[in-house]
This record gives sequence, C-alpha cells and structure tokens, in this order.
Amino acid sequence: THCVSGCVCPHNQVLDGKGGCIAPEDCPCIHNGNFYSPGESIRVGCNNCTCTNRKWQCSENPCLETCSVYGDGHYTTFDGKRFDFEGDCEYVLVQNYCGQQGLNQGTFRVITENIPCGTTGTTCSKSIKVFLGNYELVLTDGHSDVIQRTPGGQMPFQIHSMGIYLVVDTTVGLMLMWDRKTSIFIKLSPSFQGQICGLCGNYDGNGNNDFTTRSQSVVGNVMEFANSWKVSSSCPNANQTKDPCTANPYRKAWAQKQCSIITSEVFAKCHSQVEPNEYYQACVDDACACDTGGDCECFCTAVAAYAQACNELDICISWRTPSICPLFCDYYN
Repeated sequence: THCVSGCVCPHNQVLDGKGGCIAPEDCPCIHNGNFYSPGESIRVGCNNCTCTNRKWQCSENPCLETCSVYGDGHYTTFDGKRFDFEGDCEYVLVQNYCGQQGLNQGTFRVITENIPCGTTGTTCSKSIKVFLGNYELVLTDGHSDVIQRTPGGQMPFQIHSMGIYLVVDTTVGLMLMWDRKTSIFIKLSPSFQGQICGLCGNYDGNGNNDFTTRSQSVVGNVMEFANSWKVSSSCPNANQTKDPCTANPYRKAWAQKQCSIITSEVFAKCHSQVEPNEYYQACVDDACACDTGGDCECFCTAVAAYAQACNELDICISWRTPSICPLFCDYYN
C-alpha cells in the first residue's frame, strides 16, 4: 500500500523507506548495512540468524575464538587485545600448562620462532611448532612435518589445504590456519576458556588482563609480558624497536599509498564491524620495515590479515586484483 497525505501511513502501518507503507512485522532486519526481509537467514560466525519481526533470532552455538599473529610481530589475543612485539627468539603463543601445577597438567603447546625480517629490528614468525601428545608438528618453509617423539598413540593432527591456508585440525579443540609464510590464526574451543596462557592471552573474555606473565602476574608493559614467554632463558630480552618509517623515510609515502586500500571503499562493508585504522597502521609499519626484499609480500600479508578479520564475521571482500597481490588460482585450486 502507498502512504497518504504527505506520506503518513494508515493506522498500524509504518513507512518502508520507499514511499510505501508496510506492517511493522514486515520490516527488514539490518546487518552490516544490508537489509534482510523477514524469514531470511545469515551466518554470523558459527551461528545462523533469522530475521523475525524486525529482530535477529540467532542460534547460540559456542564458537571457536581466534588468536592471530601476522607480519612484523602483530598479535591479537583470543579476547581481542592487540599489541606489537618484536623479539628474536622462540615464544609460547598458547598452552594449557598454566598455574602452579601447570607443568604436569597441560595437554598442548604452540610455539612461534621469530627471526629478523628487515634491517630495522623487526621480526617475523619463521616457524610454528605444535606439541600435542606424543607428537610434534612443525610448520616452516611452506610445508609441515610431523615428528613422533615416543612410540604409540594415534596422530592427533589432520592437515589439509584451504585456499592460501594450510589448516591443521586437532582432536582437542585446537585449530590452526597458516598462510605458509608469516601469518598464523589459532582457533580454540570455548572449553579452554580461562585455562590457557601465553602471548595469546588467557581467553577469559576480558582483554584487560591478557598481559599475564609466565609467573601469573598481570602487567601493563608489553615488553615485560612478552619477554616472559620466551622459551629459552638464554635469549636476550627484546627491546622496543625503532619506528620503521622513521628509519626508512623514503618508503613512507609508498607504504601509506599502498596500505590505503584498507581504509578505502574496497573494504567499506567491513569498516563498521572491524576497526580498520589499527590494521592500516600495522600495514604501513610492515611496508616500511621490509627493506631487504619481499616488500610487496609484507604489504599483501598485512592487507590479507584485515581481509581475514572481516571474513571471520562473514564479510567477504574481493580485494585482490591482477596488480594488487594476485593469486595463481590454478595453483591454489
């Protein structure tokens, strides 16, 4: 029906925004700026949501939360705390060997080995090691190796490819996605909430206490927190590195121009859901820092990290082009 007398709807009807009138229960639902009719469903994380009487009715399945490490030492914990840390050593990303009895009660550990990836002191993740049961999984140089440390026991890993990622599924509620370079996404079952520790935080739903050291002290300093999780005490403590764009000022304008794709219309659908500015700044830093070759790879990894964060919320962005970080689809398919 159409509105009457200067677009005033009849009793018990409302404007539909297109010059017409509809019953209130026929109004659409909104998600990420898009309108959905009553009865339409979308997927948000691991849950399905259906538009019913102007509101989303969602299933309440417990979803796996994600900890991410990418590029030149950019971390986001399971509870969403973001920080940068550049140390040249092996560090515990996540383990459930925590607390006073932790050494005896844990079941898994994930370690990252960081190496310098530029002349400014920045470091990138070179390899990932996963310890689970009698097995050790090593992800390095683009491929995976499984090591059985003691005889017996069924292999707790399943490894397969998904696009650019190598995906590792385990039997304990731990999943890893690795881009075969410097990005790793660790997904963990809610059953581990509050029972883990490491650079990925404690997964208790509160990002403010994620800087918990190996000795279970909550600190405010990133360096104190992160250095406490180095695997070997013989490694030197990392110090704050110099701003890469100050060290390499000739790269700054190029880095800002390239990385502006993150804040551009290309990712407009995602901006309201995933804050772009922190990812943009991380991209600029990485593009300035990678001055020993592979500068485009550092840029592409940084943009891909933002795209993946959007993808986690079911916002898929086609941002790659033949001239911007192209993929050889025949190879990946």
